[in-house]
Amino acid sequence: MTESEFTMNRRPTRLPEPVPGAVIVVDDRVAAGRRPDRSGELARTALAEAGVRCGAPRIVAEEAPAFAAALAEAVSGGARLVLTAGGTGCTPRDIVPEVTREQLALELPGLATQILVRGLSGTPLAGLSRGVVGLTGRGPGAALVVNAPGSRGGVRDAVAVIAEVLPNLLEQLDEDPD
Repeated sequence: MTESEFTMNRRPTRLPEPVPGAVIVVDDRVAAGRRPDRSGELARTALAEAGVRCGAPRIVAEEAPAFAAALAEAVSGGARLVLTAGGTGCTPRDIVPEVTREQLALELPGLATQILVRGLSGTPLAGLSRGVVGLTGRGPGAALVVNAPGSRGGVRDAVAVIAEVLPNLLEQLDEDPD
């Protein structure tokens, strides 16, 4: 194998430049001010270490219209990665996976499985999360949407998995088809 063939076949491990992202915390108690946000700022910091720049986490109640609007705004605002924290459990108000699916062009169940497996290595409660991972499109400008549980551990697990594949995924999406 020549050096150029080797270079072409290597998976990029770092983002060539900072990528715009967004963090959305979906939690009734945090939105009402009854509980501090424990996962949004952690997500923002961890994503920054992976080369994704995010503004302050957006906090919304566990209501389909509010979450759908926040997700749509993040994507239309240019975010290439949107990490959501919370709303993935089994209660009637946990609507994040269903609303997310409505805005995806393509689900990536392998990444959701990787996040689940990583979480299960630390706690059996990770199995209660129904988070989905997917793309809003299949070309330049498409965003990766990742539903993480609201726990700090769940956020860490999701970011760890996504950070490893994001450079390659964005390279594929932005590739010139010719």
